Amino acid sequence: MPLVVRDIMRLLSSVAEAREMKAAVRHSGRGALVTGAVAFVGGIVGGPPGLAVGGAVGGLLGAWMTSGQFKPVPQILMELPPAEQEKLCQQVTDIVRNLDWTDAVQLTTLVMGSEALQQRLLALLVNYVTKELHAEVQYGD
Repeated sequence: MPLVVRDIMRLLSSVAEAREMKAAVRHSGRGALVTGAVAFVGGIVGGPPGLAVGGAVGGLLGAWMTSGQFKPVPQILMELPPAEQEKLCQQVTDIVRNLDWTDAVQLTTLVMGSEALQQRLLALLVNYVTKELHAEVQYGD
């Protein structure tokens, strides 16, 4: 049975939701820049003690700026451009090609009942998110 892209995105979303996958684009450069800038200003204003205080405050500010930017992977999947969704759909089709199913609900049930299939789809998702989106993957809360 031909796979509809929307159904494949739902299947991948189900797998990602089961593992509570989240992803975030890394902004460590921005955090480092803020840390350095605040430390520099602290050093100019307060000398050596100001440098220490500025470094500590800058580090906290940089960490705060880059935290909390994780989005659920299912949300990211649904926001992908159609061409990217189609690309993922083809990769999923290669994995589920030999399964015997009649509709998207049955396919999702088959996949969710098989740890091996879930692992293959998770590996595909992690690879896509890290390589194509240059994001960091996190599981659970």
